[in-house]
Amino acid sequence: MASGLLALLDDVAAIAKIASASVDDVVGQAAKAGSKAAGIVIDDAAVTPRYVVGFAADRELPIIGKIAWGSIRNKLLFLLPGALALSSFASWSIMPLLVLGGLFLCAEGFGKVREMVRPANAKSSVAELSDADPKELEKRQVASAIRTDFILSAEIMAITLSVVGEASFVMKAAVLAVVGLGITLAVYGAVALIVKADDVGVAMTRKPPPLATFGRAIVKGMPYVLKVLSVVGTLAMLWVGGGIVIHGLAEFGFHAPEDGIHQLSKALGGGLVGWFAGAAISGLVGLALGGLTALVWKFGLGPVVGMWTSKRQSA
Repeated sequence: MASGLLALLDDVAAIAKIASASVDDVVGQAAKAGSKAAGIVIDDAAVTPRYVVGFAADRELPIIGKIAWGSIRNKLLFLLPGALALSSFASWSIMPLLVLGGLFLCAEGFGKVREMVRPANAKSSVAELSDADPKELEKRQVASAIRTDFILSAEIMAITLSVVGEASFVMKAAVLAVVGLGITLAVYGAVALIVKADDVGVAMTRKPPPLATFGRAIVKGMPYVLKVLSVVGTLAMLWVGGGIVIHGLAEFGFHAPEDGIHQLSKALGGGLVGWFAGAAISGLVGLALGGLTALVWKFGLGPVVGMWTSKRQSA
């Protein structure tokens, strides 16, 4: 009896070790995928605060909550099953889809750079939004944010799949779920802190020094922080989008751009300087690709999609 109990305990211990190793593998793979998607995560965190600009303070967190919930639905209900299906039945399509997502990021980044160069266009769109009914405006802003999140989330899931491509089906599903939930919580938790930082600063100004001084510094500094985040988000979008397309070209057999960046990084001694040089080149490539993609959409695909949509509506 005792020997049987000891054997059972040994089996339980062995199963526990296997489960622990599996959890470690999932966490390790998720961390690796998360680091690969860092640029997209930065962009997501930098872009989202703009969707609550102009709303009453008591609506900021509810709006962020709605966007976060939409992001979770995007990842777990649509993108995770879709990613698993693609990896099982059409794994060849993952890299082309990744490149298309990279081109979308480049186009978005190019659009943001154009808004910086021509701020009048951005101001006119803000003015149009300010004239809308607050409830309707909130719905539109949340819907717009969730649509943008869908593209960014799809890119994150595709990057995750490229990292765990040889893993088992269960491992892929677990890593995709961990990455999806972890990144969503991290991004929108950070966004909530950023958005409410000025309120915290105002509350601190009512306290005795040095808290009051620190609070005033927060209130004065947050507009500049948001501007910096916007620029960082744009740069991250161009760098990540350009880098994805360059890597995709290498996967398709055209190694020259990726090899050239690696050689330049080595020539500069690697490390942080080499990384910045590679990121800068990827960003410039992303900017050029974004401009080209915008032109193709404006004069090619855009009118075709518009005609098809109008025909479906009239039918």
